[in-house]
Amino acid sequence: MSVKNAVAARFQEICAQRGIKPNALAVLAGVTPSTVYSMLDARRRDISIVTIKKLCDGLGITLGEFFSAPVFDGLEQEIK
Repeated sequence: MSVKNAVAARFQEICAQRGIKPNALAVLAGVTPSTVYSMLDARRRDISIVTIKKLCDGLGITLGEFFSAPVFDGLEQEIK
């Protein structure tokens, strides 16, 4: 799994736990819905740390809380 896909999976996990839809996440984070849908789109490659931070702020969690999840533990090394 790529880092970007792991980030998308983590946001999907948190939103499912809280019963939040992508549009609601966008409102909470102060970003456009297209930003959230772009992050969730498997065809998109990258997501900025600034966007991740805004989404975390909207969810009321820290970056540390966000990245402290098993989905990030087994990621392949990016440098090959």
